[in-house]
Order: sequence, then structure tokens, then C-alpha cells
Amino acid sequence: MHAPLYLIRPELPEDDAAIEDLHEIGFGPGRFAKTAFRLREGVPADPDLSLVALVGSRVAGSVRLTPIRIGADPALLLGPLAVHPDFGNRGIGRALVRTSLEAAARLGHRMVLLVGDEPYYGPLGFRHVPPERVQLPGPVDTRRVLIAELTPGAHAQAQGPAKNWRWG
Repeated sequence: MHAPLYLIRPELPEDDAAIEDLHEIGFGPGRFAKTAFRLREGVPADPDLSLVALVGSRVAGSVRLTPIRIGADPALLLGPLAVHPDFGNRGIGRALVRTSLEAAARLGHRMVLLVGDEPYYGPLGFRHVPPERVQLPGPVDTRRVLIAELTPGAHAQAQGPAKNWRWG
């Protein structure tokens, strides 16, 4: 088996411009209107859980986890996850998610919410949440609302509106 051709490390302030470029390439200007963006708005991502993947010295991918609440319970919001098209289909995105979830579990977090595709995120531990259990603060395809439980029972207990820490 070959060693990965990338290195995963914590995000640093000097990565900001490269990460913003990844987000622009991957999501375009419409990303600012998305419901998941509203949940993150004004709340910094957790620096202990925000990672980049490097190929050489180039930022090839990034993932951020941001503190939110679901009802009264603390949770994390995964995203954005972005991988530069030059480095697609190499397992970088999945490795970033897996590494961030492992770090979140070690730090005692219970659950991670995201809006994403279950075929991609399901193998990483994310499962669909019924729309009557978790509500987001804007339009969203409820089939794409997923939670990974980092402690047993967290998925079943996730209930209520998902809220930004600042305005929730």
C-alpha cells in the first residue's frame, strides 16, 4: 500500500486565501445565500477542528467544523468541505472529514450536522435526520440533513431548531 500523497494538518491563518479560493471554485458566490452558510455566519470555525490537506505546499482541500446548537444541545456543523478539482477522486475529502470527526470525538463533542449527500457522507457515519426532528433556519432539501453521532444516542436525541451560537 502506498502512503497518501497529501498531508492533513490544522488550518493556519496563512491558509485563508487558499481556502477562500477553494470555496469560490467549489461553490461560487451562491454559497453566501445557503442555509448552512447562515448557520455559520459570524461564528468562527473551531480552530482545533478545521483542517487542510496539502499536496506539497499547495492547499488541496479543507474542512471546517463550526459550533452550533440543535435545540438546547451543543453540536458542530461540518462545512464547507472543499477539494480543488486538480486533486479530486484521491480520497482527500473523505480523509479530511474522517480526521475532523475523530478529533471532535476526542474533544468530547457529541454530534455533527451537515447538509450533504448521504451516498458520500453515509460511509463516514452520517445518517438522515427526519425533518420534524431538526429544523434549519432557511430553505433546505430535508433529505440532505444528516447527523454523525460521536457518542452513542446523540442522533436519536438531536431535536429542535439548528441555531447559530450568536443569534440562536
